[in-house]
Amino acid sequence: MFLTILWVLFFLAAPAAILWLCSKVNFLDILGPVVVCYILGIAIGNIGIFPENIFEIQDLLTTLVIPLALPLIFFSMNIRGWGRKTGVIVKAFFGALIAVLIASTVTFLIFQLQIGDEAWKVGGMLIGVYTGGTPNLAAIGTALDISSTQYLSVHASDVVVGGIFLLLLISVFPALFRKILPGFAAKIVNTDENVPKNGGFSVYFSEFSRSNFLPLLKAAGLSVLIFGIGGGLSFIVPAEFSTVTAILVITTLGVAASSIKSIRKIPMTFQLGHYLLLIFSLVVSSMADISNLVGSAPIMMLYISVLLFMTLIIHTLISKVLKVDADTHLIVSAALIYSPPFVPIVAAALKNKEVIMSGMIAGIAGWVIGNYLGIGFGFLLRHLF
Repeated sequence: MFLTILWVLFFLAAPAAILWLCSKVNFLDILGPVVVCYILGIAIGNIGIFPENIFEIQDLLTTLVIPLALPLIFFSMNIRGWGRKTGVIVKAFFGALIAVLIASTVTFLIFQLQIGDEAWKVGGMLIGVYTGGTPNLAAIGTALDISSTQYLSVHASDVVVGGIFLLLLISVFPALFRKILPGFAAKIVNTDENVPKNGGFSVYFSEFSRSNFLPLLKAAGLSVLIFGIGGGLSFIVPAEFSTVTAILVITTLGVAASSIKSIRKIPMTFQLGHYLLLIFSLVVSSMADISNLVGSAPIMMLYISVLLFMTLIIHTLISKVLKVDADTHLIVSAALIYSPPFVPIVAAALKNKEVIMSGMIAGIAGWVIGNYLGIGFGFLLRHLF
């Protein structure tokens, strides 16, 4: 019990320490707090120091922190001007869908013989997970009656390859794609206190003062309330829609609260939400057993690697033709590949919170259509090939 409490304290305290270090050390600031959390998480998760019951703690933390973080992040937003970005969101979203479908077909044809009789099921599952997320992966696997061994191979390989891809997405890709695609044109004139006066973007608590404590505590309490409402409503819908319902409700209430000026002007709400995202990043990365996964699913890992990077190339070509800006392109890619909870993490790496809602809209749409697209695509592969 004592050891469990220590690990909980570690998962809560380490991101705070990382934030402080990143604010002081230039090299760590360049890497970014999220990248440092991922590196630390992968390291501690693979050196054999966790107690046997650690998964229960990890699962609980990952379940709690994202729904609590999202409202806090939304509170700081000024939603004026979002309507002007609808066109580019649609272009980026459908460009990503087309890219996933083309890349999935090609990779299925390449790896069909190596995967075996269930290749069409794997193809359907990967369509679902890269247009929605893990809930779609599980739902499609169940619907297509895939074997437990194959399911675990797909999911485990996705965790490893997806983790590496995410590190690139939040470290190398922002600078690279801003050279390839048009720059982001800010449409929102934001005068809120959450945004530094110099127009910059900070995830640090450097401007925190004692006078901020009580307002921030109230914002945290409101976030808990919104989480409770979203979680409660998720229990009254069918199980397969519970996560989507919770995220939709939490998103809607968080955005609605941001329209209230007194809430929107509470300092440091974004920074507090980002801190919770760092907890999520640390815990999730600590759950990946690299050696076991590499040994058990090499072909699947190669399959997913080719699929992700082929999707990236095709989506980039489409965005180039349609003149989608780099930040919207990357945030929509992140939303579809990793699902909405990861959107603020990538937005933080981009240092652009104006794209968060674009990503949330795309990600939620992907959740909704992911199951239909994945199951339909799986059966199409089965009958055509």
